[in-house]
Amino acid sequence: MNNIAVFGGGCFWCTEAVFKMLRGVNSVLPGYAGGKTENPTYYKVTNGDTGHAEVIHIEYDPALVSYNALLTVFFGSHDATQINRQGNDIGTQYRSIVLYTDEAQKKEAENFIRELNNSSKEGKPIATEVAPLTKFYPAEKEHLDYYARNKNQGYCQIIIEPKLQKVQEKFAALLAAQSR
Repeated sequence: MNNIAVFGGGCFWCTEAVFKMLRGVNSVLPGYAGGKTENPTYYKVTNGDTGHAEVIHIEYDPALVSYNALLTVFFGSHDATQINRQGNDIGTQYRSIVLYTDEAQKKEAENFIRELNNSSKEGKPIATEVAPLTKFYPAEKEHLDYYARNKNQGYCQIIIEPKLQKVQEKFAALLAAQSR
C-alpha cells in the first residue's frame, strides 16, 4: 500500500528529479498546493497570484522508505532557511513547505524541524511551512518528467544536475538501484 507525501522545495522540476531517484518511491507528480485559487495554472502560480507553491506529490511504499527518510532527503536537498525563495527562484510559489496528510506526518515534520533548529544555534532557523494538504492540483503535462526530457537544457545542467549529484553522494543508501 502506498502512502502520500507532499513537499515544496523551490522549483518542482528539481524536487521531482530528486525524489524519482529514491528506492520505495513509486510515483512523483509535480503540481500546485497550499493556496486558495481553484484549478491554478503554471502561469498563474509563477506570477505569485494564487498562494500556491510548486510542490511534488509522492506516492511511496513505507515498507521500503520511511516518511522520516523522505524528510531527510527533502531538507538535505534544498535550503530550508530561505523565506519564499530557492536560489534565483523568488516568490511564495517557491517557498519551502511540507503539506501533511495526517496528524502523524504533521508531528513528524514539526519534530524534524525542531531537531534541525536545535542542532546548531549558529545556523539560520528553518523557514519551512508545515500545513495541512487540502487540495493538490497536478501540473500541466509539459512539466512531467521535465529533467528526464530536458537534460541538455541549461537550467537542467546548471541547477538540477548538481542537486542530483549532491543527493546521490549524501543519500546513496536510499537510492533505487537504477539511480546508483
